[in-house]
Amino acid sequence: MKNLNSKPSAASPFSIMMRKEMADHIRSWRFIVLITLIVLTFVASMYVSLSNIKSATDNTRDPDHIFLYLKLLTTTDNSIPPFHVFLSFLAPLLGISLGFDAINAEQNSGTLTRLLAQPVYRDNVLLAKFGSALVLVSVLFLALALSMIGGGLLLTGVRMEPQELLRILGFVALSIFYVAFWLSLAIVLSIIFRAAATSALSGIGLWLFFTVFYQIVVNLVIRSVLPDPAALSPDQILTYNEIIMDFLRIAPNQLYMDATTTMLMPSVRSIGPMTMEQMSGAIPSPLPFTESVMVVWPQISGMIGATVGCFALSYFLFMRREIRS
Repeated sequence: MKNLNSKPSAASPFSIMMRKEMADHIRSWRFIVLITLIVLTFVASMYVSLSNIKSATDNTRDPDHIFLYLKLLTTTDNSIPPFHVFLSFLAPLLGISLGFDAINAEQNSGTLTRLLAQPVYRDNVLLAKFGSALVLVSVLFLALALSMIGGGLLLTGVRMEPQELLRILGFVALSIFYVAFWLSLAIVLSIIFRAAATSALSGIGLWLFFTVFYQIVVNLVIRSVLPDPAALSPDQILTYNEIIMDFLRIAPNQLYMDATTTMLMPSVRSIGPMTMEQMSGAIPSPLPFTESVMVVWPQISGMIGATVGCFALSYFLFMRREIRS
């Protein structure tokens, strides 16, 4: 029999803060607007892919022609970009919008002082802010992936290969890591700047710099330092391109595009320039999932490392910050 004298276990402060943060995000208009934009771009990309999927699968020379569900994410008629290209632009905005006022809004309203006056650890506050947003983003991307799989199965009737499922789940994980980086960066900015508008503009400015201007700056600097490529030998041109790619991969959107392109296109065997000697003898066949992961493992570890570094910086700054009413 149940012991009537036993008391229900109290919920931990961390779980209470997680539920509160998730509820605040779900009810906020900025989250609803960004979710609507991502869902609309997903529906538009799927419509274009389904309209052109027959011509894509009829191409017998394409080594990826058997991966129907991967083509739903990559096939386009050039009227709109594929979904993973759309996501490289919208995912940073989602992460920034969920974290730019994580700390400074609480401090300006005075709730942070009352919260920390309770027996609550500061690291639990940061983890709740970061974890609640990441849970919502994970649920969103997983729901979109399952909707794509279910819609493709209903419309085409083609059975999904296990490798396709692994690659789609890998794409979802990469997208979550990508949003997590911008979310952790936005939390850092919310600790540094007292005004929420300043942290939001700083985050959007960094996103615009890496998305639009960084490649222009790298090309201008490289061209001003290195000699004219027309006067170089083939080996020197290869080294020239490798130097440019190494600098471009500092940008998080370049890491994400390299990783997702390799994950969604099994025929991609390298994400850098290759010589004719390296290409000779290569059989045009799709790579196994594990080998594709090994090709993009530097990009994956780079995104994870940048996310952990930003979160560690936010932890350091928040622990040393003096909270006053």
